[in-house]
Amino acid sequence: MNIQFSARGEYEMSTFDEREDAFEAKFARDAEMQFKAEARRNKLLGLWAADLLGKSGEEANAYASEVVKADFEEPGDDDVLRKVAGDLGDLASNEDIRAKMNELIGVAKTQLMEEL
Repeated sequence: MNIQFSARGEYEMSTFDEREDAFEAKFARDAEMQFKAEARRNKLLGLWAADLLGKSGEEANAYASEVVKADFEEPGDDDVLRKVAGDLGDLASNEDIRAKMNELIGVAKTQLMEEL
């Protein structure tokens, strides 16, 4: 760490320190946005799956919340895929669900950016 002091003995941040702080802040913002995008994607996936299951209204919203909660079981997307695939059975293949997840992450990111 390059600590610099002014003529009055006060600590001054070096350019390196400022860049490091900015990088850490950007990393934290990016991680938060990714978390929010994945949660939004999971909600949208739950609403899509609920529609396939014939659910609507509050029942569809409750199911979408279950899908969001499923993501907290383990790191990655496999827990969400397992939940939705298990619930849908023959209504959609794992490949169909994975393709929908990939589609919806873009939709979720767009929605979040529009909300900023």
